[in-house]
Amino acid sequence: MTSENKGDFIKFLGTAGARFVVSRQLRSSGGLWFELGGEKILVDPGPGSLVKCLSSRPKMDPARLDGIILTHRHLDHANDVNVIIEAMSDGGRKRKGFLFGPRDAFEGPDPVVQLYVRSFLGETAYLQADGELKRSSFTLKTPVLHQHPVETYGLQFLLPYGNISLIADTAFFPELAEHYRGADILILNVVIFQDNLPKRIYHLNYGQARELIRKIKPRLAILTHFGLTMLQEKPYLLARQLQQELKIRVIAANDGLLLPLIGESAGEPGPFLGGLIKEDKK
Repeated sequence: MTSENKGDFIKFLGTAGARFVVSRQLRSSGGLWFELGGEKILVDPGPGSLVKCLSSRPKMDPARLDGIILTHRHLDHANDVNVIIEAMSDGGRKRKGFLFGPRDAFEGPDPVVQLYVRSFLGETAYLQADGELKRSSFTLKTPVLHQHPVETYGLQFLLPYGNISLIADTAFFPELAEHYRGADILILNVVIFQDNLPKRIYHLNYGQARELIRKIKPRLAILTHFGLTMLQEKPYLLARQLQQELKIRVIAANDGLLLPLIGESAGEPGPFLGGLIKEDKK
């Protein structure tokens, strides 16, 4: 990666996955805040997202957001989307911001985006397989429809200095890695640890995450969106084990993790290469 912008980062407002970790708030479920080339984007604002934005240090002010992205409409990813739209648009007084999400988040028998807040938005667009949406600071790609009970897409942010990819909720399938090759930073939702469950679970387990990291070969892999079995196994130990085994840098996200993406001046490598990781101390 080479740097062309200053100040880009990812803030993990929450790292909870699956219903029990979310409902008990063993980890927060606030989503991911991206600042990319001056644009501020909130991905998957789950339960408590508004509170986590405002209590974060430094504060992530939702009134300053440029847009929201939903990977899918399940509550742990979309519960706070309507209140975040209201906050972003100053209670609807400013027609402002974009919302990108799957069609079934807007339409069908069970949409999550309420009708009255849609008029507050400046732009809406549906995500789709092999889709591409261009912004001034980045290009967003959704390479493939994931295998999940509702319409779900992973995200690829293509920036002047590299590719940041998020493999959102999905069952593992053999072609998955091919769709995310080229990622410099790879964020994986890893909900479960074991791989011997009696029925198919439409989430990645630890062994499948290992296989994806091995095949994709990012510069940095980040594990997040943990269910109970992953928390019981201590994600930071699992990440350390993967790093030693694969010779690829792997970290397990904590609530409040702030990941700088680029250096202090043009041409410097991103601080993530050198280990500059900051977390909330609250």
